[in-house]
Order: sequence, then C-alpha cells, then structure tokens
Amino acid sequence: MTKASLEGQVAVVTGAARGVGELLARKLSARGAKVALVGLEPDALKQVSDRLHGESGFWHADVTDHEAMAQVATEVKERFGKVDIVVANAGVANGGPFVESDPVAWRRVIEVNLIGSAVTARAFLPVLMESRGYLLQIASLAAITPAPMMTAYCASKSGVEAYAHSLRAEVAHKGVRVGVGYLSWTDTDMVRGADQDEVMRELRQRLPWPSNKTYPLGPAVDRIVAGIERRSSHVYAQWWLRGMQGVRGYLPGIIGAVGQREMRRFEPRLKGVSTGLVGAGGAADEQRQQGISP
Repeated sequence: MTKASLEGQVAVVTGAARGVGELLARKLSARGAKVALVGLEPDALKQVSDRLHGESGFWHADVTDHEAMAQVATEVKERFGKVDIVVANAGVANGGPFVESDPVAWRRVIEVNLIGSAVTARAFLPVLMESRGYLLQIASLAAITPAPMMTAYCASKSGVEAYAHSLRAEVAHKGVRVGVGYLSWTDTDMVRGADQDEVMRELRQRLPWPSNKTYPLGPAVDRIVAGIERRSSHVYAQWWLRGMQGVRGYLPGIIGAVGQREMRRFEPRLKGVSTGLVGAGGAADEQRQQGISP
C-alpha cells in the first residue's frame, strides 16, 4: 500500500503522556505532523509537547467523558484547522483472579479501553469525515488470545477490536479509513507495572515463545507509524502477530487446557496478587477517580 506523507497532517494521540503514545507523538512530529496530545497528566503532556519538533498542543481530558472529548475535538479543529489522523491509544490494565478482583478497577479497564475508545471516535469522526482521514484503534495481542488473570484487559481489547472492525464498514464510504493496531508485551510503564507483581511476572515468563518476551518500544512504534503512513487496516507492532490471526480460532481451547494447569500450580500464591490498576498511567487514572490533581 502506498505511503502518505505526514508533512502538514494533523494527528491526535490519546494516552500521550508516556509509553506508546508519547513516542508515537514524537515520531509523528519528526515526520512533519502537527500533533495534539490528549491525556490525564497535564504536566507530563506539556513536557512531551515542548519536546516535539513542530507545532503541537496538549489537552487534559478523560477519554471516557463525552462532553470533554467533544470539546477537545472542537478546540483541536479550531487550533489546527483540521484533523487527519486520530490514534485511540489511551488504556489501563489490571490483573489477578476475576473472583477476587477489585470491581471498580475491573470496570474502569472496560470504561477506558473500550468505552473511552468509542467516545474518542464519536468526538472526532465528524472532522475525520471532513478530511477523509484515518482512525487507528490500538488493540493488543489480548484481542487475539485469551489469558487467565487478565479478564478485564482481554475483554476490553477483544471488544475494541470488534468495534473498530464494525466501524470500518460504516465510515469507509465517507472516506474515513479505520485500522486496528496490535501489540504484544512492549516495554512501557504499564508492562513494567504489571511485572512488579511476582506471580504475574512468572506467569508471563511461562508463556510460549515469542509471547513471553518484552519487546523494545522503539521498533514497535516505528511499525505503528508505518501503518499510519499506509492507512493500514491492520497494524502489527511485532512481526509475528500477523501470523497469530491464522490460528486464533484454536487458542481458546489451548489456553483453557494449559491455563488450568498453571492456575492449579499458582493457586497457593494467588491471594497476594495486586488487583488495582498498574503502572504510572493506572496511578494517574486512580488519582482522577479520587479527585486528586495529577
């Protein structure tokens, strides 16, 4: 597929204060895009914005708040005159056994990852239709294969994948392309936060290769940028994820069989597994819920 130049394009990135969102904003800016950063940490967003190569701005907003995101879309359009690219990247995660999970944290993962992505699209689709632009929805390996101890995250990423695929058909005749981005375990605050729990870290290390590795952030984001340049329907941040699509129908049965053995092995240690949101991004979201200024 032909690459489109990003020079002069206006790109919106949610969850842009750190991790995939931060580096993606930097790489888009380096290729000539004007970048609008959206997230919950205004100080961190300002620091990212100040380091970008070209014109940029930042907006403090919760992606699950429809009124706030609609206002962001209006202000970004007023600031830059258009919007060509929206990357719905904001996300949080938790872990642990479902029956003992924190119901507030579990629900929040669904709200941010699935509902927040839909709210983002609802806010920006009108301006994307004007520009015949591109919406990239960040999903995960968790959309392709289930994993015990990750019920909320897998549900949210499977849901957001299905939603984006459905949306693609609705808006294609209006000139808007919709892509889904898949990442395996990538070196971000979220993954490092999950690895702080000994049981979760050991369970992940026992996954089959290549899904048991943590992959460097830079090459993953380079592949996402290439997908944006091509307006791709599917973007794979690690090379082997494309091959997972062909075997995904077999994975629930395999995981069900192997997973129960691992759960039996780790059962005596499961009581101590943390069930709150993980990483710095999770902490920022919990502060928002508690009404604490970031």
